[in-house]
Amino acid sequence: MPVQRGYFTADEVRAAEAELFTRVPEGAPMQRAAHGLATVVASELRARTGGVAGRAVTLLVGSGDNGGDALWAGAKLRRRGVAVTAVLLDPARAHAKGLAALRASGGRVSEEVGAPDLLVDGIVGISGRGPLRPHAAELVAGVNVPIVAADLPSGVDPDTGAVAGPAVRAAVTVAFGAYKPVHALAAPWCGRIELVPIGLRLPEPELAALEPAHIGARWPVPGPADDKYTQGVTGICAGSATYPGAAVLCTGGAVAATSGMVRYAGTGSAQVLAHFPEVIAAQSVSDTGRVQSWVFGPGAGTDADARERLEQILATDLPVVVDADGLTLLAAAPELVRDRAAPTVLTPHAGEFARLSGQEVGADRVGAVRDLAEKWQVTLLLKGRATLVAAPGRPVLVNEAGGSWAATAGAGDVLSGVIGALLAAGRDPAWSAAAAARAHALAANLAAHENHPTAAPTSATPLLNHVRAAIRTLRSLSD
Repeated sequence: MPVQRGYFTADEVRAAEAELFTRVPEGAPMQRAAHGLATVVASELRARTGGVAGRAVTLLVGSGDNGGDALWAGAKLRRRGVAVTAVLLDPARAHAKGLAALRASGGRVSEEVGAPDLLVDGIVGISGRGPLRPHAAELVAGVNVPIVAADLPSGVDPDTGAVAGPAVRAAVTVAFGAYKPVHALAAPWCGRIELVPIGLRLPEPELAALEPAHIGARWPVPGPADDKYTQGVTGICAGSATYPGAAVLCTGGAVAATSGMVRYAGTGSAQVLAHFPEVIAAQSVSDTGRVQSWVFGPGAGTDADARERLEQILATDLPVVVDADGLTLLAAAPELVRDRAAPTVLTPHAGEFARLSGQEVGADRVGAVRDLAEKWQVTLLLKGRATLVAAPGRPVLVNEAGGSWAATAGAGDVLSGVIGALLAAGRDPAWSAAAAARAHALAANLAAHENHPTAAPTSATPLLNHVRAAIRTLRSLSD
């Protein structure tokens, strides 16, 4: 069972391509890429129009190898009866052999996009940086048909996913040889991702996504000799008179995530017990009893009493998740976590990250989260549609949620509770954060759809109510 999917930078892919060229005939990698691209385009034509022969495709062709891939793919589509038109954005630098093949197959060159059924984006590849140039941007802006991008959507940075101006928004992206960071970090611009292997030998990735089946296989469930204590006891210190709901949502996340025990410390005991009578509640951290992890922060406040509770929790030798108000306290006193020997997981959104680091996340989210995790020696989860998890000296993990249904008040409280429960069960901090992010995103998607193909707005409570269904779905993938 694969553990993870790797994403490789432009430099890593170029190095792997250079090695590939030493052991295969000249032109073989491009032919493999073009064959895969043509296959996906034909499949899209069939799915969208009911057939392949007699349909029309326009290629937007730049000067690099991606333009060559598109031209060769166009030649292959011509042989299947597709009317193929190529718009050459830089005719003098178009891939000569690809262009000759297209013309020999009966494809034509034009300055107009025409009225195709699909458009293929072969404008730039992994060497391209910055937004589309004006002419290309004008052509793309005038397109009202689905776009299939060759390797990546042109105008989107391959390594950071940043979009700084006009760019292609693809319905499908055909990745050649390897997934690139753009495919996870800018998924809304990529659409569905199809990988075409071309024989690359790739290094260990520095950016990766845990495979859902692997998460399901490792999710803690009761063994034959387990009891409520051996499965992990999660401590939750969250909520206040002002934000009692945060206590309920955070505690609920921990209750839903595993089958051990959850202890709650705080002023929200009545509300928590009304929703979850199985929780053991206390008024203070010192009266809570034995736990294997702590979660602090959602709705906890930022006053002197809250800081005292945070200091008390961080003084233990237990794994601790710090979220929300706890992050505000840490921004003012980072020394509380920088010297901890026990695992610490911080879960900021972009604004909280800026307060912790003293600067905005910026275009390079992977670099930013990696740098702060190293500087503070913590595990850092940066929230977003593409949630990132960094731990010192390890690859960054990414979870592309497939949508933004979890972008709702209180959803982060649920997430921190799930992470805390996985830590209490003895799971690795980075794995716990990434696995929780996957289950959380799936729960949000299930809540939004609620057994219906059309999604509707959801909120944190339905999300929480679907956490167990999400875990069940992940576990079913490993059966």
